[in-house]
Amino acid sequence: MLIIGCDFHPTFQQIAYVDTETGEELQRRLNHPVGAEQFYRSLAGRQVRVGIEATGNFRWFRRRMAELGFELWVGDPSAISASNPRKQRTDKRDAEHILRLLLEDRFPRVWMPSPAEEEIRGLLVHRCRLVRLRTRVMNQLDGMAKNEGLIGIRVYTGQGRQRFQAVALGGWQQQQRRDLYALLDDLNGRIVPLDREVAAVAEARVEAKLLMTHPGVGPNVSLAFVLAIGPWQRFPRGKQVASYLGLIPAEASSGKKRRLGKLTKQGNSMVRWLLVQAASLAQNKDATWHRQYRRLALTKHHGIAKLAIAHKLAIRLYWMLRSGQNYEQVRERGSHAGQSGCLTGKTTCR
Repeated sequence: MLIIGCDFHPTFQQIAYVDTETGEELQRRLNHPVGAEQFYRSLAGRQVRVGIEATGNFRWFRRRMAELGFELWVGDPSAISASNPRKQRTDKRDAEHILRLLLEDRFPRVWMPSPAEEEIRGLLVHRCRLVRLRTRVMNQLDGMAKNEGLIGIRVYTGQGRQRFQAVALGGWQQQQRRDLYALLDDLNGRIVPLDREVAAVAEARVEAKLLMTHPGVGPNVSLAFVLAIGPWQRFPRGKQVASYLGLIPAEASSGKKRRLGKLTKQGNSMVRWLLVQAASLAQNKDATWHRQYRRLALTKHHGIAKLAIAHKLAIRLYWMLRSGQNYEQVRERGSHAGQSGCLTGKTTCR
């Protein structure tokens, strides 16, 4: 078997590999894509395991490994870096370190979605980026309208748009308004078919349909959550899901002092953003959540209130997946997401 430690870069990769049968150890630098293609295709028919850090720009490499029938292990970059005590870092040493972790069975392998799921995630990412771009355009139109004294109306739809377009503007402001509305119409035309595609994919997945029974959770939120979490068996408890999505505060506690900071924001930023959007709607349908939301919004900030409800929503969606029950069934039996003891460790989550 050939075991390869790969320090992957967009334009090249530095590899260190060992043949477990002969004990031969070598290092090579492979340029992308020609050099890498030639090297790995020369190994066709052999048993090969390649280890790399989780990074970007390696989708083509993953497809090539699957095509050749090679094992591709993707590792946690933070864990790989923490396991290397040396201060001298080079491409060769990084490749050797990854190889050593593979040989010693200490490689911090992470879960990866299937290629089909990666395609769906790409659809969701593309849609969310267009939606955020549309929001920026809408905010610019709203700001222009307020400068003209139009306050409290939606200038991007219906009568509000007609009122704003009837206002006489001079200079470049008129051209700016025309361009922004053209961009808004173009983005709306591109987002609508994406919404239909996401809805169709979500309807075809049992887990996504189950999560859509929760108020405020639509096809985009449910599908993104399912694809980000993967098999729920990976998480023994709901609080670990919140940690995985970066919805818990950073902590630097020692002794009797507990120091909590801002949110870690580790994990999938798109899912975290979608959960925050869904939390605003979900808290209106749950009296307990609404009271907590109002209290935090008044005493702290509405942003903190949204994040607190998003934390609860993530845990409740996890328990819906775990129990296989819809929203009404979870509410009747009592969701662990609403029990503070389960979140603080005072009771046992079963």
